[in-house]
Amino acid sequence: MPTFLGQNQYGKAENRVVKITRDGATHHVKDLNVSVSLSGDMDEVHYSGSNANVLPTDTTKNTVYAFAKEHGIESAEQFGIHLARHFVTSQEPIHRARIRIEEYAWERIETPGEGEHSFVRQGQETRVTQITYDGSSWEAVSGLKDLVVMNSTNSEFRGYVKDKYTTLPEAYDRVLATEVSARWRFGWCDDAQAAPDWEESYARVKQHLLTAFAETYSLSLQQTLYAMGARIIERRDEIDEVRFSLPNKHHFLADLKPFGLKNDNEVYFAADRPYGLIEATVLRDGCEARIPADLTNL
Repeated sequence: MPTFLGQNQYGKAENRVVKITRDGATHHVKDLNVSVSLSGDMDEVHYSGSNANVLPTDTTKNTVYAFAKEHGIESAEQFGIHLARHFVTSQEPIHRARIRIEEYAWERIETPGEGEHSFVRQGQETRVTQITYDGSSWEAVSGLKDLVVMNSTNSEFRGYVKDKYTTLPEAYDRVLATEVSARWRFGWCDDAQAAPDWEESYARVKQHLLTAFAETYSLSLQQTLYAMGARIIERRDEIDEVRFSLPNKHHFLADLKPFGLKNDNEVYFAADRPYGLIEATVLRDGCEARIPADLTNL
């Protein structure tokens, strides 16, 4: 043959797995992006198409979710060790396994009362602002984007309209997660007024947003959105309007029944698309909406 096969590997990339450990009312989250790459005696699948030595990539995906249940996720490193050892020792043709893991950190949102189940993703938030001036008046709109938050319980979705195309089961205890994009408009508009303390205002608005998210027992993401906006308006006199764009970052229970495992609301598949998109504006009584509906333009 004038050609020959060089280095090669195959596997399943970017398996998003979220493991929630429920220690009574206190929950702990491990959020990983796991990529599996296997290599070994794979010449024939390339030369003749024989799959005799090929472990399906779908099986590697299933193994990630099953191991999250069977072994837990003590650390990203230890989880990767479990996976790599399994693939190499259980499959003779596989000589090498490479496990790449990204871990997304969550910080607990501290709230009064019982239960510790609300989290905010660390290091993702981007602060934004837009200042408009026409020579006599000002418009100041500030906000944030890429703020990922999650409640691991205290969320339901049921009682919705059903037709012949509806397959979604009602949820009485679900993970509620979203990536907050928010803009808020200040009442300050001319130099005759004292301008807000911008730094203090941003910090307090963000905290009110997070507190409302954490403390609202959610029957819908729309309800949570309104609670977040209303809390900001009610507690920050300088804000007249708040607009949110909230993609619903769906977490579906991984089906572990084919492996003889029971999934007690522990192991989830974190889907990135398609996603529900919830958007609305909350206004101070007597004020008009001025923030554009499409926040990507602001």
